[in-house]
Amino acid sequence: MLYYLVTTLYVVVCLFLLVVVLLQQGRAGDIAAAFGGSSSQTAFGARSGATLLTRATSILAVLFMAGSLALAIYWDKGANSAGGGIKLPPTQSAPAPVAPPPAPVKK
Repeated sequence: MLYYLVTTLYVVVCLFLLVVVLLQQGRAGDIAAAFGGSSSQTAFGARSGATLLTRATSILAVLFMAGSLALAIYWDKGANSAGGGIKLPPTQSAPAPVAPPPAPVKK
């Protein structure tokens, strides 16, 4: 039950993160910026205050990482893990007895 709740919340966070990232405006992505045409901006674009979209991106990114970590920890435990269903062969407690060498043949 808890797994389905965490998975559902994780998918919702992923969808919101996708929408928020796609809604953001690019920073100096035009062709003039590539050749130095935008001299009034700094090297990585104009510095502006954190808008609602950048704050939402940060919060959703943290929730995305926490959700993926929680799901990874959940899947690591239990019988559904990658090696959970593998049956190992039985181990021997002592080495197999060695047969004595054959007796020499006398002619």
